[in-house]
Amino acid sequence: MKKEQIDHNKNSVNPLTPIDFTGIETDKPAKEAAGVKAVYSSLKHVFGAMPVGRGLKALLHLNQKGGIDCPSCAWPDPDGHRSRIAEYCENGAKAIAEEATTLKVTPVFFQKYSVTELSQKSDYWLGQQGRLTHPMILREGQTHYEKIAWEEAFQLIGQYLNQLASPDEAIFYTSGRTSNEAAFLYQLFVRMYGTNNLPDCSNMCHESSGSALGETLGLGKGSVKLDDFEKAEVIMILGQNPGTNHPRMLTALEKAKRAGAKIMSINPLIETGLLQFNHPQEVKDLLFGGEKLTDTYLQVRINGDLALLKAFNKILLEAEEKKGNVLDKEFIKDHTEGYEALVEDLKKYELESLAADCGVPLNEIQEAAQLLINHDKIIICWAMGLTQHKNSVPTIREVVNLLLLKGSIGKEGAGTCPVRGHSNVQGDRTMGIYEKPKAEFLNKLKEVFQFSPPRKNGYDTVEAIKAMAEKKASVFIAMGGNFLSATPDTEFTAKALQNCDLTAHVSTKLNRSHLVHGKTALILPCLGRTDIDQQATGNQFVSVENSMGVVHSSQGVLTPPAETLLSEPAIIAGIANATLGNKPSTANWEYLISNYDHIRDVIEQSIDGFENYNVRVRQDGGFYLPNAPRTKKFATDTKKAKFSINVLHTIQLKEEEYLMMTIRSHDQFNTTVYGLNDRYRGIYNERRIILMNESDIKAAGLQTYQVVNLHNHFGDVARIAERFIIVPYSIPAKCVATYFPEANVLVPIDSYADISQTPTSKSVVITIEPVVESGAIVFAK
Repeated sequence: MKKEQIDHNKNSVNPLTPIDFTGIETDKPAKEAAGVKAVYSSLKHVFGAMPVGRGLKALLHLNQKGGIDCPSCAWPDPDGHRSRIAEYCENGAKAIAEEATTLKVTPVFFQKYSVTELSQKSDYWLGQQGRLTHPMILREGQTHYEKIAWEEAFQLIGQYLNQLASPDEAIFYTSGRTSNEAAFLYQLFVRMYGTNNLPDCSNMCHESSGSALGETLGLGKGSVKLDDFEKAEVIMILGQNPGTNHPRMLTALEKAKRAGAKIMSINPLIETGLLQFNHPQEVKDLLFGGEKLTDTYLQVRINGDLALLKAFNKILLEAEEKKGNVLDKEFIKDHTEGYEALVEDLKKYELESLAADCGVPLNEIQEAAQLLINHDKIIICWAMGLTQHKNSVPTIREVVNLLLLKGSIGKEGAGTCPVRGHSNVQGDRTMGIYEKPKAEFLNKLKEVFQFSPPRKNGYDTVEAIKAMAEKKASVFIAMGGNFLSATPDTEFTAKALQNCDLTAHVSTKLNRSHLVHGKTALILPCLGRTDIDQQATGNQFVSVENSMGVVHSSQGVLTPPAETLLSEPAIIAGIANATLGNKPSTANWEYLISNYDHIRDVIEQSIDGFENYNVRVRQDGGFYLPNAPRTKKFATDTKKAKFSINVLHTIQLKEEEYLMMTIRSHDQFNTTVYGLNDRYRGIYNERRIILMNESDIKAAGLQTYQVVNLHNHFGDVARIAERFIIVPYSIPAKCVATYFPEANVLVPIDSYADISQTPTSKSVVITIEPVVESGAIVFAK
């Protein structure tokens, strides 16, 4: 068996998070989300990172019309009234504290610490050091980053890019934080350079959603608006933990409950944010307790969602056959195709077998299905718990099957709701950040900019890592993000990055990706959402698109941490000028960034739905992009929504194996670690934990707080995540959960979703090995 491991002694760069324990404490999981504790946590983070005046200024502008768009999740803001006191959540406050901190990472910091020394620090420690202030270079063979002038950095990037044998030997990654304006310029530059190698963070999260929705409904985005939640009769939440990952969604759920909606939660873990919400701005909640959210909670086995959805759909068909008026036959007849084939396929399955596959007792499934039988306005929400499995696309297509059976698309209070993570991940895709661009988009770029865009598909994230590993690509440029910590198979990805001749990261904060680098490495510090962005014609704003297709402005209000920072559009323009300087181009980069209205003008010319962009983006709350499924129109090849046949394959575990999913802690957003606590789950001051079913712990002869190593052997490669602490938790048998990025080392590079190629971070087969030292088992406390 192959072992793909890197020497992690103190004299080598460590791509993994350190294995030192920080002092675990546990308590019972919280009974409700938010409340006074969330307020305290928010203020503690913000005012611990900056003076009170600076913090208040940021918070009072956060998510306000014409203010700062939260750099955290992509949950939409209300179209109408917004709270003037606090239109943000605990997660948003932590994101502001992280970005607007007055701590700084200057060139002196890099003189103090070598890259190897920094790599031995935790991700939390790295993020807490402050904002990057100067462009830095790590020259080949050197041990410390040193300051470099902006123009020299741009010229160096241009030199490396122009000496490649083919533009396809360069990879241009994008994080979901990047604004519409920066994303459009970035993809334009990359395509003028000559490649479609534009992998992005969507490849690792909602690519499966886009693939499934695009195929069945003709649009790879959700169909609901925020106000649909108050009009819904049933809201189903699959594989999502809104209390931690999208806390402002709890307000929408609370309003829906008070309007009469029933909420069905489906998750392997019992998550506090799905149980009860204590709205910190409502006196009633603070005095008498919060609103109960979930009416029906189905604790499905990891990767059991497809079996459960098939059971629901089979029960709906049987109910229709028995009593009628359960399905929307008129909608099915007028707007869909494939219904008869679906009926025949579901006849092949037995409910008892489907219940066994999903791990939910049949009587609970049948009781939950009554909500679907008796109501027609159904919203189905989902997140990473559905999108990061081998069968993710079929699972989401089965979600669509359910909604089509009920006619729950194209009406108020009903539809699809993929809840996206990073705040502009959807907008980046709209702007053309995609390795497989449509011909229509490329034709429009050709028309507007008078050049011939490349037509060959580029690399997605998995393909990009493999290309670097195989030395088919030797330059890696990242527009934001923490690529190493976000991607699968950490040690494989680390080696791939280290194969590069040049790695360059546009960033606001220090992260592990800066420390696992190519022969030469650049850190290019940029302005954040909270920062005032001044260009040649004055202060600028950018725009973003939220999860529900609303495009709106975001304008910073705080003095940047250093005058040496550039905006993302300015950095892109600098690289473009240095790289394309000798090539004829109709893109005047300096003109475009002098006033971001100029960028929006060319976006309007290039992308449908952005008519009068500069006028409409200045309206309160922005504007909605066209969304055909909302109006019962489907841009498929037949102009009809498509039922699909989704074959059920279950993961068969051996006696000693477990199915692991990676999750976030409460003090975390994506790869950014704000603290060491997971308050809702009752876990404090530690991240190297594995949540296990208590019966599994006993059956394996293990104990609470015992230290274990985790192994994965997919593809005959030995992967190990060392020294994790066992914590008993309410999770189905043979299922376990760990935090990422600590456990990403176990996620195989070659295990990904069919069609979307999203890494299977929620379906990792592992074995557990007790740590033994001096002949004795080891405990963390």
